[in-house]
Amino acid sequence: MRSSARSYRWMVVGIFFAFMLLHQSDKLLISPLTTSIMAEFGIDRTQMGAVQTGALIVGAVLYPLWGYLYDRYARAKLLALASAIWGVTTWLGAIAPTYNTFLAARASTGIDDSSYPGLYSLISDYFGPNVRGKIYGILQLSQPLGYMVGLVLATMLGPVIGWRNVFIITGTLGLVLAVLIFLGVKEVPRGKAEPELADLAEIGVYRFDWRTARGLLKRRTLIPLFLQGFFGVFPWTVISFWFFNYLETERNYTSDQVLMTMGIAVLVLAAGYFVGGMLGDYLFQRTRRGRMIVSLVGVISGALFLFLTLSVPLENTGLFLILLCLTALFIPFASPNVISTVYDITPPEVRSTALAVQYFIENAGAALAPLMAGAIADRSSLGAAILLICTLAWAISTVFVAIAAIIAPRDIEALRQTMRERAAQALGEGAQADR
Repeated sequence: MRSSARSYRWMVVGIFFAFMLLHQSDKLLISPLTTSIMAEFGIDRTQMGAVQTGALIVGAVLYPLWGYLYDRYARAKLLALASAIWGVTTWLGAIAPTYNTFLAARASTGIDDSSYPGLYSLISDYFGPNVRGKIYGILQLSQPLGYMVGLVLATMLGPVIGWRNVFIITGTLGLVLAVLIFLGVKEVPRGKAEPELADLAEIGVYRFDWRTARGLLKRRTLIPLFLQGFFGVFPWTVISFWFFNYLETERNYTSDQVLMTMGIAVLVLAAGYFVGGMLGDYLFQRTRRGRMIVSLVGVISGALFLFLTLSVPLENTGLFLILLCLTALFIPFASPNVISTVYDITPPEVRSTALAVQYFIENAGAALAPLMAGAIADRSSLGAAILLICTLAWAISTVFVAIAAIIAPRDIEALRQTMRERAAQALGEGAQADR
């Protein structure tokens, strides 16, 4: 019975990994197709940056709504809806006849981009806190691997079938995943995987309520996490959107060189999510500051290695690749650990809301990043824009991650106390029922 339950929860991880992989492929596909799209519509970098900024703004605005819905209703069914929306909006972008309609269609893809808090919340009820970092790291492998899939689709299929047909393929896959999630993923009681509740036959039913949501303001660790999120996503947004174009136009890479360079870097980046999550779990079992310590190492190292990478002379492609890979390894360290920390300090029934607020703040900050980078690049260079925005954002993030590391243990203990009280209440109700 236990073996069957373990197999099922890993099947759910597999379905969600496929969803995130293909969704990220669709979302990040626009980066390697940027040059073709700009040529067809006759637009500059500032206008192209506005395409990504539009999607980020829509996603940011809708994060709180998705968070509320996930904490109030069945998360699995809402995830199926999000996948269907992904398919439809991508199709609209693929058939858009003008730049303005394309801008509007790509902005609408932000609707489903804000659907991840429910996915992570549901997974938190399948796996306990001591392994969540690794699980989130595995799921977040999908982001760089999705970029790799998108890169292959863009370079291999784009020139043959055109960028519009590539988007039609990924949009169709979104509709297929919607059916798979709807039929294959079951809801789990909120809090089921918490150590204090995991062995109970029955636990209380907890759903979103405003009193508990307002109580999030008492979790002091969330404040520096939210603030670091505002600045911390700037680098990933700028790099994922503009780096392909940077290699093509400023380092004069051929398509084959871009594919090889980005392919290697993306594989290292993917490993960084798992390594960061695994190290976070390892240190978390030894100190409650463990996840934030790993995040701090990642932020500082990422900034240092990016500076060194972009300083490499154009002709030294070997050293550029080595330093790019070192940058890629450390960049994702913080991501699985920030998600895990949010869930280490928030009650299960408001976890989607808490993470949605985190992502809302992240997207609110990152929404301007592609546009800012494009505007700076039009006046200076793309390399200078990437370096300026990324290093400044990481420097600010370092301060807030350090603050979170200092105050996190108190909030973690507060949640554990809440879970112990709920377990005691469930046991008391069970004893009364037996009588």
